[in-house]
Amino acid sequence: MGSFRDSSILILETGRTTIRAGLGVHELLKAPAVEILARVGFRQITGESSNGVDTNGKQLSNHSDVSRAQSSLPYHSNPSAKVNDYLVGTQLDEALATGQDILISWPFADGDVRDWTQAEALWKYVIFNQLQIKRTQNESPVILSMPAGLSRDLLEQVCQLFFERFNVAGFAVLERPMAQIYATGLLSGVVVDVGYEQSDISPIYDGFILQNIRTSTAIGIRDCENYLANILRSNQSVMAAASPPGFPVDAQTIQQFLLDFAQHIWKEGLVRVPSDGQTVEVPEDEGVTDIAAVLVAGKEKAVIETGMKKKATAKASAAEQARAREIEALDLVTVEFRGHSITVGKERHRFCEPLFDPTLLKPIQQIPVRDTQDQPLPLQDAVGLAARQADVDQRQYIWQGLFLTGDLGNRVKGIGIALQSRLSPYILSNPEQPTDVQPRSIRVASVPEYFAEFREKGDRLAAFLGTSIVAKIIFNESQTKSFVSKPEYDEKGPHAIIETSPALF
Repeated sequence: MGSFRDSSILILETGRTTIRAGLGVHELLKAPAVEILARVGFRQITGESSNGVDTNGKQLSNHSDVSRAQSSLPYHSNPSAKVNDYLVGTQLDEALATGQDILISWPFADGDVRDWTQAEALWKYVIFNQLQIKRTQNESPVILSMPAGLSRDLLEQVCQLFFERFNVAGFAVLERPMAQIYATGLLSGVVVDVGYEQSDISPIYDGFILQNIRTSTAIGIRDCENYLANILRSNQSVMAAASPPGFPVDAQTIQQFLLDFAQHIWKEGLVRVPSDGQTVEVPEDEGVTDIAAVLVAGKEKAVIETGMKKKATAKASAAEQARAREIEALDLVTVEFRGHSITVGKERHRFCEPLFDPTLLKPIQQIPVRDTQDQPLPLQDAVGLAARQADVDQRQYIWQGLFLTGDLGNRVKGIGIALQSRLSPYILSNPEQPTDVQPRSIRVASVPEYFAEFREKGDRLAAFLGTSIVAKIIFNESQTKSFVSKPEYDEKGPHAIIETSPALF
């Protein structure tokens, strides 16, 4: 089993809603060169119905893993569709932008593979279109990271697809939580991956995921966006942009504007999460009056910039300096969004509240209804209960690596510390009185800053970074059994992948 050139190694991270990829591993590990939504589109033909959705719009899954919660993201199965029938990436974006009638499907949203043809269409687009690899001259080995807990049959199907359809030179698979914890330099911890619809919690001990206590809670970024969008309805600056005076728009358009703006706010890094016991102080009537006065005066942008710089000019009058301090205390920011200058205050920091208290979502009518009879567990309870199920002697090591990752990652300031502070009921209240049952502290893990390409975004891209680290090791070790070579595949077939996955022995 020979080694491969570092420049030929293909890293492919496949999450529930996003695919990231890059070609080559170097001394300085690179951020992903490709990042696309893990969705496909199919042009709807008049009168044609999809086999993947019933008359009530409920998703019908074509896999047998009933232990996984089904996603509410759309899934449409078309047994007669070929790989090239699906629109992916920029083709899909352009079709949607021009208003074409497109059926959208998310083949990985359940945490496994809903539809193999759709999965192949996505991977094919990334490998051959975006990374410009030639199938007939494919000298690239591939390492694929996917959600944890996949079955043997599924892994064998993935292995077969990559060798027989993509002609890869070698193939390895890595579970996402392991890639994420490797990116922090740890072998034990608890990975909290906050996704679009749900958050996955994976306790890890000594390099192995504790599969029997891995869990999820049906709360995610979408809920936070809906929650903040509802709060922003009380902000006159936001509503004036959503529905300009004299040009009223319908309720659905307003709601979509608010959702898009809420997403823009957190992706721009304008949200921070208070720790447990702290609150986001939203100004009462007097504060609202002050904000309105600033807006009416038309000087909010200049005043906010002064407050953000935390200094006033030497020529500023005492009244101007007092006003600057007042605006700084209100924590106002002006956001440029779709041609509007929109002012928002401390209410934006309430974005993550539903993660820690899902009951806040009950009064909001825009939250999509899910097929679940149970109230989602708050994130801190889901994490705490999962870790509590670990063996007593494992818990102290697990709690020394609390790693919050996912798209929120580095974009939402303080979210890891906020989760840590809410987990205090699961550890000793008095560290001076240790017991064998509870650990004494919780340590928040993060991606080290010496990964220069991942500074300020490493926690968000931890799965890709960890996969790159593993790729650099396994594809340069001639004696390892951490990947399947083409000769091995020819000899043993798809089952060869099982021998490279220690968790499946």
